[in-house]
Amino acid sequence: SSAGRVFVEVFSPPRRCFVVGAVHIAQPLVQILSLADYQPIVIDPRQSFATEARFPGLELSTEWPDEALERLKPDHRSAVVTLTHDPKLDDPALAVALRSECFYIGALGSKRTHVARCGRLKEMGFTDAELARIHGPIGLSIGAVSPAEIAVSILGQMTEILRKGEKRDA
Repeated sequence: SSAGRVFVEVFSPPRRCFVVGAVHIAQPLVQILSLADYQPIVIDPRQSFATEARFPGLELSTEWPDEALERLKPDHRSAVVTLTHDPKLDDPALAVALRSECFYIGALGSKRTHVARCGRLKEMGFTDAELARIHGPIGLSIGAVSPAEIAVSILGQMTEILRKGEKRDA
């Protein structure tokens, strides 16, 4: 046949990253997420944190994090990052994330905080294998100190999981 060449361009919607906690670290994180073709969605019921002034042009939710996530339905193209340090906000969000197919779950906090968090989630019925999906402390271990460096470490780890999958030590 004499058909000419066809150029096909695939438009896929951006991956989503649900950022629970409109805290200081969230500001550079949403910028770097946008640069990497994610749609950041910031969730924080504390209205003084989740403001248009602090997060211009972004989708913001002031619902409780678990309610927002249940409405927005994270899928296999979604990441969930919790940054509040407040179990009342982070734990319910992590529970919804663990019941979803999201490709990445990360939670800010020290190793000791993470052990306590996993203890609480175990009481909610999650298994060790399920809890192993949570990256805590969050991010690649690059010695990050500033909010921007922490944001880079989080996006770095998200990228590693997205491109290479989970690689767990035995």
